[in-house]
Amino acid sequence: MTDPTRPRVLYVLACGSPVARDVGRLVEHALRDGWEVCVVATPDGTKFVDVPALVRQTGHPVRSTYKNPGEPDVLPGADAMIVAPATVNTINKWAAGIADTLVLGLLVEGQGKGLPIVAMPFTNAAMAAHPAFRQNLARLREWDVTVLFGDHVMPLHAPGTGDRHLDRFPWRMALDALRARVSVGGQVS
Repeated sequence: MTDPTRPRVLYVLACGSPVARDVGRLVEHALRDGWEVCVVATPDGTKFVDVPALVRQTGHPVRSTYKNPGEPDVLPGADAMIVAPATVNTINKWAAGIADTLVLGLLVEGQGKGLPIVAMPFTNAAMAAHPAFRQNLARLREWDVTVLFGDHVMPLHAPGTGDRHLDRFPWRMALDALRARVSVGGQVS
């Protein structure tokens, strides 16, 4: 049960993609919407995000690795999650139940807890054409994950041209999709 006296906590999970450079835009939208935001990045995601800026923006450390057993967690528990940008690698491992990064562990656990989760992949047309990726997007949707992917979200681009499309990534769409899933009290609708 969510404590009505504290803000709802959103985990923004960022994967290793150039579009992750702008994850602060999603954080900004979520903060304006009244969420307490924590950012967790995959190890490759940390190559793209501005960790000091995100710490200033959220007031929380940006985590990327599992903590040691017995150490206290430095982040409050999540009420919801958005994984954006989600890479092909993360989608495929998540659908297989692999938890070899903190982001994947949080997604697997969050799904098991029934948390509302929105996934918004960013990839090129060649990577997106792999049958496992398409099957795993469908599998996540079957498991009640909101997956935002396709031409209605963002048209696919040719390999090697992703940097030309970063400014078109629809960060706000992920938060709007989450809002559609979560009632005013923070519970799944």
